[in-house]
Amino acid sequence: MAEPKAAARRSAPKPATRRTGVREAAAQATRESILRAATKVFAKYGYDGGSVEKISKAAKSYDRMIYYYFGSKEGLFIAVLEGIYRRMDDAEAALDLDATRPVESLTALIRFVLGYYRKNPEFVTLLNTENLHKGRHIAKSLRAREYSSRAISIISEIVAAGVAQGLFREGVAPRDLYLLIASTGYFYTSNRHTLTAFLGEPLESTEAVAHWEDFVIETVLRTVDAGASDEDTTQPHEVKKWQKSQPAPSRARSSSGT
Repeated sequence: MAEPKAAARRSAPKPATRRTGVREAAAQATRESILRAATKVFAKYGYDGGSVEKISKAAKSYDRMIYYYFGSKEGLFIAVLEGIYRRMDDAEAALDLDATRPVESLTALIRFVLGYYRKNPEFVTLLNTENLHKGRHIAKSLRAREYSSRAISIISEIVAAGVAQGLFREGVAPRDLYLLIASTGYFYTSNRHTLTAFLGEPLESTEAVAHWEDFVIETVLRTVDAGASDEDTTQPHEVKKWQKSQPAPSRARSSSGT
């Protein structure tokens, strides 16, 4: 009767294994908490103003834990940048795009990109911060290109299908199309406050955002359109009611001061 008991004791899970699993889960939770806090702090104060002390306080942790998990403040900032890229990449990967319908897929992709920037202003803020530092932190990332490659591959597949169906013209580089889409969404979101004051138009209103989205879609589709003619591309876009009326030419001051 002693042997079965011994076998049962040998097959039972070791308490040390359970303790190790608990420690790993706790460590991961602490790391994620620091990353969430750092994202908010860096977005609010920038890289220079986002001190380790502010981040550890926001995470309800300790300075030493930041150095333990990320090595340095710069290491933490790189992890934050990788995190915001990864979340956008994950959201983009979840899109249900049918490449056999290239026009619809490209339209959906444009709406996603513009909407993502608008719904995640901290993404734009953090990238603005990194561009102030000339990209020197993200350049050290080993993962940044992984996230961009997915975006380019999605556009490549859509463009290839469009060309095969005779809908899109040949010679449009997916990279250029990506930059066109990203720039129209990024600039609008990044500069929405100053542009609202400069143009005197409510760029954050629902109507204004919808108008810009439609305009970008039209612009991109005309760029890739296999049948677009010179006449097609010179038609003025409809002026919406929300746009401010421009002053009459007679009211403008001439160079002679009259």
